[in-house]
Amino acid sequence: MASTGFDEDGDNRGGMWVLEQKIDQPMDEEAERLKNTYREKKLSTLLLLRLAYQSLGVVYGDLGTSPLYVFYNTFPQQIDNQEDVIGALSLIIYSLTLVPLLKYVLIVLRANDNGQGGTLALYSLLCRHANIRTIPNQHHTDEELTTYSRSTIREKSFAAKTKRWLEETSYMKNIILMLALVGTCMVIGDGILTPAISVLSAVGGIKVNHADLSNGVVVLVAVVILVGLFSVQHYGTDRVGWLFAPIVLLWFLLIGGIGIFNICKYGSSVLKAFSPLYIYRYLQREGKDGWLSLGGILLSITGTEALFADLAHFPVSSVQIAFTLLVFPCLLLAYSGQAAYLMHNLDHSKDAFYRSIPDKIYWPVFVVATLAAIVASQATISATFSIIKQANAHGCFPRIKVVHTSKKFLGQIYIPDINWILMILCIAVTAGFKNQSQIGNAYGTAVVLVMLVTTLLMILIMILVWRCHWILVVVFTGLSLIVECTYFSAVLFKVDQGGWAPLAIAGAFLLIMYVWHYGSVKRYEFEMHSKVSMAWILGLGPSLGLVRVPGIGLVYTELASGVPHIFSHFITNLPAIHSVVVFVCVKYLPVYTVPEDERFLVKRIGPKNFHMFRCVARYGYKDLHKKDEDFEKKLFHNLFVFVKLESMMEGCSDSDDYSLYDEQTERSTQGLLNNNTNTAALNMDPTVSSVDSIVSVSSPLHINATIQSSGHVSSHTEVDEVEFLNNCRDAGVVHILGNTVVRARRDSRFHKKIAVDYIYAFLRKICRENSVIFNVPHESLLNVGQVFYV
Repeated sequence: MASTGFDEDGDNRGGMWVLEQKIDQPMDEEAERLKNTYREKKLSTLLLLRLAYQSLGVVYGDLGTSPLYVFYNTFPQQIDNQEDVIGALSLIIYSLTLVPLLKYVLIVLRANDNGQGGTLALYSLLCRHANIRTIPNQHHTDEELTTYSRSTIREKSFAAKTKRWLEETSYMKNIILMLALVGTCMVIGDGILTPAISVLSAVGGIKVNHADLSNGVVVLVAVVILVGLFSVQHYGTDRVGWLFAPIVLLWFLLIGGIGIFNICKYGSSVLKAFSPLYIYRYLQREGKDGWLSLGGILLSITGTEALFADLAHFPVSSVQIAFTLLVFPCLLLAYSGQAAYLMHNLDHSKDAFYRSIPDKIYWPVFVVATLAAIVASQATISATFSIIKQANAHGCFPRIKVVHTSKKFLGQIYIPDINWILMILCIAVTAGFKNQSQIGNAYGTAVVLVMLVTTLLMILIMILVWRCHWILVVVFTGLSLIVECTYFSAVLFKVDQGGWAPLAIAGAFLLIMYVWHYGSVKRYEFEMHSKVSMAWILGLGPSLGLVRVPGIGLVYTELASGVPHIFSHFITNLPAIHSVVVFVCVKYLPVYTVPEDERFLVKRIGPKNFHMFRCVARYGYKDLHKKDEDFEKKLFHNLFVFVKLESMMEGCSDSDDYSLYDEQTERSTQGLLNNNTNTAALNMDPTVSSVDSIVSVSSPLHINATIQSSGHVSSHTEVDEVEFLNNCRDAGVVHILGNTVVRARRDSRFHKKIAVDYIYAFLRKICRENSVIFNVPHESLLNVGQVFYV
């Protein structure tokens, strides 16, 4: 890396400028780091049980309400004989064992990204272990974050070969991205279909005791509940979340108890379904009809993806305990009890759950069932908000308003625009289909596609992250694909019976997400290719060829290195520029969060008398730009600390006969650090001068402690520059944002013109502006118009 130094007057102190782009490389290694990477802390047994109890309301509501509609969708017509019931129950038992228990609880939950789950969390984990991100604004310094945890790979291992293959083939990067986006879109579809089928199935039980009620009344009641549910989303779940766990716990105890009651009342012969032999007999006897009934059996494992997607607030062990000790046994009892009832009432398949309830507790169970359906719906809606926020952070969704609804939990958010879109689509599905069968077909299609995406991503996780033996990878892949492809083949036959709905919804969202990502990548590539040469900037001199007026100009750019084209466009058309210019880059990394102490990286561009800086603000996909967060104040705080630390390093150099260019610099630096064991760890690049220095700053206490322990006092240069920066800030701060219009080149293909000139342009018009996202006050905002031809 090119290096040079300047004294207080700006003269050359021992090096020459190398007029290349290398003079403005991306940020070098941070000067200070936290040492506490994410680890699941050892918890006491009592605390684990408490967390397992709390996880019921967030994680298991969807899976727990499946008994409301599974047998109805498995046998939409009358059941032929008792053996069919045994065969269907056997399929349910082994589906619950293979998918939720073995695949998700024991394996997939371990693939969390620092406690975060979902398809995009898997994608982020893969991005950290292989360079497969399609937006190339990352740098090796990002890998030094404490939350950027990843393991090393042996050079000649199969994992290393797989990593190189993925990194060297651009189409594989796009395929993996598309897989993650498909999984995300299906989860969004789940957020639409789960409230529809859960609430409609729960409310439908009222017809058991009031057979004269029309189906239209049931649909109307379900729609009213759904409107109420979506209307209160802006309050968040923090205020009522304490009710979720007891409701779901009571629900599981009720369905488990009712199952035991029915097994005792109608006979235990139903328990022979635990033999997988009855699966073979059932499919052999029923043929195609048995194969198609798998679409209904699939609904018994809906909600399994929520085990992973809603993982954020609970340790993995607590979720595993809740499933193995309560959820799994109660579900087995519930389905076995319904099967025992159906064996003696073959014509009651449409409302088997409610008819199997003892009369004395019918209404209490009906109320709890409705509440459990609402809880299950709430969990999937919240998961939809979270995953859209993740997609936005990965550059795959338009900028939207995100409201933080809880002071305690980072992941509890509300997205108004998405909420109303979900409500309209959910009501349309409920009122349009009007019955559980067609909604069940749609629901099954969404669920099985999410599971297939998870399996494909997990294969890469096992190879690159866990580096499992190939036999384990083959066994996991084989078992997962056999089960899920079997179910997928069954739901394909029901595309015309409602299965088209999630495909249409997912297709629309996938188009939006991919076009936005494509447009963002092309825009970034244009900025990279058109950035200004440092040689040109340095040739302008300290005044940049303009009048330097008092104040600070914050120039926002997506570039983490180089001077953006917007700056040259600005100074070419205006005769003045601010005394201090700070290029601000806000970028998201494939990590769940960036600690506050590591968020800002500050760097000087050019000599000191140019008064130009770069500040990179790094965020994770769970981090939020909150309205009460004073971004500007934090930026200046880090800028001032950088100036002090930079001067301190120069002071060390001057007093200790220390040169940043000396061949012994590294040893001198290490000696300096070793003599100050109480100071912050300064992992500075020894070849970097004050002109090209970079530091990740923490608190002023660290800086003061470092200065005191090293015996150096602040230089006049430091005081003068800090005072100069303060005066400039008092004179006024202007936020300069690019108001760019992206157009496809004339020689572009037709589909590219449609994507860029129409779809991407439309999305940019309706999305929120950057000034709103960054909370920039209108009175200090300056937009610079440009046209990018990509």
